Amino acid sequence: MLNNASLERRLAPLRARANQENQGLRIWGALVQQTKPMTEPFGFVGDGAADHDPYLWLEDIEGARALDWVRAHNGETLAALTQDRRFAALERDARAIANNRDRLAYGAVRDGYLYNFWQDETNVRGLWRRALLGGYAAGAPVWENLLDFDALAEAEGANWVFKGVVALEGSPRVMIGLSDGGRDAAVYREFDASARAFVGEGFVTPEAKSHIAWRDENTLFVATDWGQENAQPTLTESGYPFIVKAWARGTPLGEATEIIRGTRQDISVGAWLLEDVDGARIAVATQSTSFFEQRAFLLSPAGPQAITLPPKANIAGLFKGQLLFTLQQDWRGAPNGALCAYRLVEATSQDPVIAVLYAPGAREAIEGLAITQDAVLVASTENVRARLKRYDFNGQNWTSAAIALPEHGAIALAGASPRQSLAFVNFEDFLTPATLYACEARATQARAITSLPAQFDASPFTVAQFEAESRDGERVPYFIIHRKDMRWDGANPTLLYAYGGFQVSLTPAYAPNVGKLWLEHGGVYVLANIRGGGEFGPAWHQAGLKTKRQLIYDDFYAVERDLAARGVTCPRRLGIEGGSNGGLLMGVMLNQHPEMVNAAVVQVPLLDMLRYHLLLAGASWVDEYGSPQNPDERAFLEKITPYQNLRPRPDFPAPFVLTSTKDDRVHPGHARKYVARLRELGIAALYYENIDGGHAGAANLNEAARRRALEFTYLMQRLMD
Repeated sequence: MLNNASLERRLAPLRARANQENQGLRIWGALVQQTKPMTEPFGFVGDGAADHDPYLWLEDIEGARALDWVRAHNGETLAALTQDRRFAALERDARAIANNRDRLAYGAVRDGYLYNFWQDETNVRGLWRRALLGGYAAGAPVWENLLDFDALAEAEGANWVFKGVVALEGSPRVMIGLSDGGRDAAVYREFDASARAFVGEGFVTPEAKSHIAWRDENTLFVATDWGQENAQPTLTESGYPFIVKAWARGTPLGEATEIIRGTRQDISVGAWLLEDVDGARIAVATQSTSFFEQRAFLLSPAGPQAITLPPKANIAGLFKGQLLFTLQQDWRGAPNGALCAYRLVEATSQDPVIAVLYAPGAREAIEGLAITQDAVLVASTENVRARLKRYDFNGQNWTSAAIALPEHGAIALAGASPRQSLAFVNFEDFLTPATLYACEARATQARAITSLPAQFDASPFTVAQFEAESRDGERVPYFIIHRKDMRWDGANPTLLYAYGGFQVSLTPAYAPNVGKLWLEHGGVYVLANIRGGGEFGPAWHQAGLKTKRQLIYDDFYAVERDLAARGVTCPRRLGIEGGSNGGLLMGVMLNQHPEMVNAAVVQVPLLDMLRYHLLLAGASWVDEYGSPQNPDERAFLEKITPYQNLRPRPDFPAPFVLTSTKDDRVHPGHARKYVARLRELGIAALYYENIDGGHAGAANLNEAARRRALEFTYLMQRLMD
């Protein structure tokens, strides 16, 4: 492993060369006209520095002045990128990938069917459809189309985007989620899959960030915006519901009966059913008191009864009378990150007898869990490489066995039901397209059903895993995908991607857009497993919470340095990319270490960390980032907030910032204000805001393909030209 002294010796000549080469790139920034003299960062005054923020008007999401600003900047960006000689081919390839029918159809297993949502070049908004489980498991599904969202949108003159299905095992009736343009807020309408039609006089909820679940065929659990109650809103400060009611068929929503309520200070409250393998059902509710802590309840005729669990635990399901849960803290002798169980009849007792099914090691983590009629399937990782095991309970003890799958890659549980013995698993890696496997009753060998054809030529490439040493000595792993004959001369155009938050793990995945639009054009791709993620369990995430967050940024900087020190790339040829929380990562790194990169793709980002808690769902993330209203946490946020800490400096690379008007999770004002401030400081930047599309940034496949083509055109201009 390279130490800091050797890193500095190897980086010095690379930085000198990068400084010389960067002089020729300053012409690229000529598209930006400096509108004001360069100024220093504005001060931290008032609640969220609002008193000194000249760009608050850009927080008016659909205000005429703000949208005029958006359209002007979109036009400038499209002119700079779509006229590039490479853009048309990149967009063509991206569209072909997006609309490629050679995709595996994943979905939900229920009542002898596999239910799937499908999009292609014809069905841009998508189809909801199903196939008999036997044909699907044999690799020859015969699809029955249930609902055409393109036809529905046209017939109703609406910009509908599919937001999911809420189903009840044994019933053909479901609740279909429909979003205006991709917002998180949605309406839910009752649909009969057997009749392929919406139910006349059926359940319909108003547009809101609702939580909907079936209690039985004639009753819904509904947590939604109930309007004003005693002159107070019925949503939490984060914008989510905290009152759950039972809504009986044939009655007005306003007459629904309250089941459980939290407080406005909670994140959210919701209720749903757990079903055991014998068909037994119990109703439960969770009150999320913070983003990572919650209280769980059994819902009985006598009222909610508290389930005995620690605050940092998640209910995973029922299996043969056992309540399964995962831990995000040590509890009663069970370690942080473990999968545990106890008898359901002990759920409300003070001292349940706990069984530990899986206790991960220091470099291991649980990534997914599914329950079949015969087993609990657990997908985990060891040093970010996938494993799959099955667990069974004989009434007294738990047993386990490994299920054989390829060793190096990522596993995703792709469909299971407690009423079916059959479950489906997806396996893929960076260079190998997805293969769908069947896991059958008590089998320890998964059966391959079908594999996707390659969407780019992977034969010239190879994958390596390295570790960088962070400032505190922690070993931070990262994957690199590069040509087998790559020269380790520090001159390779390289894109580094990371996320680093909310216990989200980044595992090896086949990415045809990266392969076709980047690797085949001579690029190198790097995926970093920095702290804040879940690659090594809850502790890996918790290490970077709140005021400890600088560790995450130190990890990313360590990977940047390690790439240069190993001769993969240099600052002139290195680009970085991240979205949402990863967009915050990009903003921080551009301020702290702009000298390390020459490009940054900043997607749907958080950037104003002094006002984030006041914008849309921002208040729900205080447990991750800290609160601007807490003096100690605010002091740290003032140090790292990307927007307020922007300052003029000649080595600041021109970023490409993207967001969506319809994003009702991360406010588009973050991205807008950031770019406005960059322009004020005379720093070149490109900006693109999709007027439709939610937090994912695109409402349909073609728009998503266009966005990818824009991003890779920008990266080629910055890193390859």
